[in-house]
Amino acid sequence: MAPIDYIPRTLELYATHEPYHWVFNENVPWTLLTKPLSECRVALASSAGVYRVDQVPFHTRDDTSIREIPKNVAVGDLRVAHFGYRTEDAKKDPNCVFPIERLRELEAEGLIGELADPAYTFMGGIYSARRVRQEVAVQFVDLLTEAQVDLLYIVPA
Repeated sequence: MAPIDYIPRTLELYATHEPYHWVFNENVPWTLLTKPLSECRVALASSAGVYRVDQVPFHTRDDTSIREIPKNVAVGDLRVAHFGYRTEDAKKDPNCVFPIERLRELEAEGLIGELADPAYTFMGGIYSARRVRQEVAVQFVDLLTEAQVDLLYIVPA
């Protein structure tokens, strides 16, 4: 069997649908740091679908839930469930998409003030921009406000 030419096949399958419209966030509320990084409480978040072995894996699509991962988690206890990227490397070393050990090192070296506990993960394969804005972003704002973080380090996957 010959390989399927992906782009023409996709265009054929979706010919009757309205073309995809990319989301543009024009009013992003970026905030400058008011203190040195060495004094900042830094939160880690990743859209890589990482979860702890004792947690429920992410669904394969449109899962808007968030997993809390303790900052002292053993990397061997982390798993990955995501359909949107090749997960082989992440399964071997979750740090490539969820750099928890690197941030613990930065905390130990004093380059960041503190790594917030817990860290957060979600599954980035959410096709609805509305659901990301109204569900995921709202959850993150609440979690990060409660955690009193100064900086969010987010790793897209």
